[in-house]
Amino acid sequence: MVLLERKQFLMELTRLFQKCQLLVSVFITLKKYDGRTKPIPRKGSVEGFEPSDNKCLLRATDGKKISTVVSSKEVNKFQMAYSNLLRANMDGLKKRDKKSKSKKSKAAQ
Repeated sequence: MVLLERKQFLMELTRLFQKCQLLVSVFITLKKYDGRTKPIPRKGSVEGFEPSDNKCLLRATDGKKISTVVSSKEVNKFQMAYSNLLRANMDGLKKRDKKSKSKKSKAAQ
C-alpha cells in the first residue's frame, strides 16, 4: 500500500477511475486513524499513547492500493475536492428502475 499526499491521492484516484471506467470496480474505504502502525496487544494496554488529533484514512484499490491520511483541520478542503472528483467520475452508473408503489401494494393484497 502506498501512502500519498492528499493532492497526489486525488490525482491517482482520478487515474484509477479513468482506467477502470468500464472493466473493473474501484473500492474506496474510509476509517478513523489514530496514527498507530502496529496493532494493540490483547493483554495489557499501551501506556502513554495519545493521538494528537482525529485523522481519517482513505484507501482506494482496483488491485493497486493507494491511501492517504487527512487530519481534522484539512477535512473540509479535502472533502470538497473529493466530492467534485466523485461527481465527475461516477457517470457510468446505471439508473434504477423505479417501479410504481401501486403495483406492489396491489400484489400484496
